[in-house]
Amino acid sequence: MAGTEIAVQTVPQAGHAVSSGSSFHTALKILPAAQREAMFEIYGFCRAVDDIADGDGPRATRLAGLDAWRADLAACYAGTPPAALRGLSTQIQRFGLQQEDFLAVIDGMAMDVHADIRAPDNATLDLYCDRVASAVGRLAVRVFGMERDAGVALAHHLGRALQLTNILRDIDEDADLGRVYLPAEALLGAGVPIGTPHAIVGHPAVGRACLEVAQQAQAYYDQAFAIMNAAPRRTVRSPRIMGEVYHVILQRLLARGWTNPRARVRVPRARLLWILLRHGLV
Repeated sequence: MAGTEIAVQTVPQAGHAVSSGSSFHTALKILPAAQREAMFEIYGFCRAVDDIADGDGPRATRLAGLDAWRADLAACYAGTPPAALRGLSTQIQRFGLQQEDFLAVIDGMAMDVHADIRAPDNATLDLYCDRVASAVGRLAVRVFGMERDAGVALAHHLGRALQLTNILRDIDEDADLGRVYLPAEALLGAGVPIGTPHAIVGHPAVGRACLEVAQQAQAYYDQAFAIMNAAPRRTVRSPRIMGEVYHVILQRLLARGWTNPRARVRVPRARLLWILLRHGLV
């Protein structure tokens, strides 16, 4: 945290830690106790598989670690959870969390382990976003108590909006890891050759590709906000906070552009507090 702005944690795509200072932590803290406990169990799972996928070990070792999680989840659904997962197993039963959504998150993490993702085609990027973001959303909306069809639709649109915003914000950090999530179609359409990660994100026309992805993200935000506007307000307080904070990030990215050097985009503290107060006290 510095100056008049506050850092906002990345969307917990397969579980980056929900730090006590993040907007996600606040968005979850406003939930009733039972829902809050379930969400922290979900994000504990997400963090664990994310740590495996982004670890320093050989790819085969990391894939084996993800397979171990698949086995542990199977045990949870069979009624014989490992001792360390009894809390998660309790929430699975309490909220009817679907095994396929947990497995989708693991499958998304495995996509990063099998090979560093570099300029995927649109279909592959959409699958990745569904697994690492929308699948988490499908688990979350069950906890929030949303009606099934509206909840699945919200997870679809908001998950993709948040993940695409992450991708647009983190292109330099991802390039340092050998990854480029910007889709090949947008890059080639902008005249950016598919070369090394740093060559791609350093190309003078990369902003045109980013603008196309930003337009896609905005369309997903529009759909997500429409769904939340039609839902009971108390059931969508947390996703609305997340959505509005990340929408601010997208707007500030668009205002900044993607010309080097790219200053880190943050949400002004006053704007963040206003969002939290407006939706946290409903």
